[in-house]
Amino acid sequence: MDWIDISMPLSNGVAGWPGDVPFEFARRLTLEQGCDYNISMITMSTHAGTHMDAPLHFLEGGKSIDELPLGATVGPARVIEIEDEESIKPGELDGNDIQQGERLLFKTANSKKAWHDMPFMESYVYISVEAAEYLVERRVRCVAIDYLSVGPTDMDVACPVHRTLLGGGIWIIEGVYLADVPAGPCELICLPLRVVGAEGAPARAILHAK
Repeated sequence: MDWIDISMPLSNGVAGWPGDVPFEFARRLTLEQGCDYNISMITMSTHAGTHMDAPLHFLEGGKSIDELPLGATVGPARVIEIEDEESIKPGELDGNDIQQGERLLFKTANSKKAWHDMPFMESYVYISVEAAEYLVERRVRCVAIDYLSVGPTDMDVACPVHRTLLGGGIWIIEGVYLADVPAGPCELICLPLRVVGAEGAPARAILHAK
């Protein structure tokens, strides 16, 4: 199978986290204006579109995104389809024989919607605190979710989810789009921008099924 781009297309008006800096693309110089070249400007949050969270996002003194070990998000991975339309829970994970060191991408009901072209969704499938603890116990290397956050909009839940995963050594990929991706083993390449000292960064993520 060919490589599949699971990154969220970035364009003006794209869905973003409420209160975050909106993505903006603007042409600054153009050939049409008589300039020698086209050049543009991008204004965006470090958590715009498909992006990665580093431990520093929620943990004092945690690693920043430029300290990502490349092996965490490059290599064999697995897409797990989730049936629960509220959240990812240990009971559903338990039947997937999750092993130490795995890179996991969760395909949920979120991927049934073209959410990258929609306003922010207040309700989406997220990782429960209990599932985060389950994944840490199994020493997973990274997790990816098919919406803008591994946690819900309720920060009383979202913060513990992030802190549990990041504090347990799991790197987080958020905002992947898995509508055209089958469940099962795959090869993953996800690399964030190497922004020194940042708590997160936009990323390009691609995969192909095995």
